[in-house]
Amino acid sequence: HTTPSEMVELKFHCCMPMFVARQWIRHRTANVNEYSGRYSLMPMLFYTPPAEQFQKQSRRNNQGRSGEAVDTALYAEALAHWDRIREASRGAYEWMTGEDIARELARIDLPLSTYTQWYWKIDLHNLLHFLTLRVDPHAQWEIQAFGEVMAGMLKRVAPLSYEAWIDYDVSGAKLSRMELAALRTLVTVEDGGIVSD
Repeated sequence: HTTPSEMVELKFHCCMPMFVARQWIRHRTANVNEYSGRYSLMPMLFYTPPAEQFQKQSRRNNQGRSGEAVDTALYAEALAHWDRIREASRGAYEWMTGEDIARELARIDLPLSTYTQWYWKIDLHNLLHFLTLRVDPHAQWEIQAFGEVMAGMLKRVAPLSYEAWIDYDVSGAKLSRMELAALRTLVTVEDGGIVSD
C-alpha cells in the first residue's frame, strides 16, 4: 500500500531556469505556487551551462547530449551569443517596466534561461516517483542536479523511505514475465521459502 507515503507531505522552495521548470511541471502530482512575472518584477538571473555540459546533440538520443564537451572556442562563441541575447532581453524588459508597461507584456521576450521560482508541495509517494525519473542518467543533466539534491534532503527527513527507494526503485531490477518463468525453472519454492537443491 502506498497510502502511508501519501500522508507525508514535503514542501520545497525551488529556483530554476524556465526550461527546467517547464520539464519539471510535467509531473502533475504536486501543488505549485510559482513566482508571477505578472505581479512582480522578474529577477534578471540567467542560466549558463558549465563548459563540460555544453555538448553536441546525441546521435542516438533525440532529446539528449552526446556526452562529450565541445572545444573551448565553440563554447566561448556560444557564451558571446547568449550574452548579446540576454543583454537585449534585459534591456527591453527594463525599458518597458521603466515606462510602466504591464509586467505581463514586458516579460514576453525573456529567454528560457531566465530563472523562475516556486513553492512545490508533494506527498512522499509522488516525490519518490518524481525522483526515480529525474535522477535517472537519461534525464536532462540540469534536472538531475535538482533530483540529486532533493534526494539528499529526503535522506535526512525520511531515511527509511529513502533506503527503501534506493533498494527497490533506484538499484532494484524489474523482471519480465519470461525472466520470472526462467527463474521458476531454476528454483524450488516450498512453504514460501526457497529450497536449495
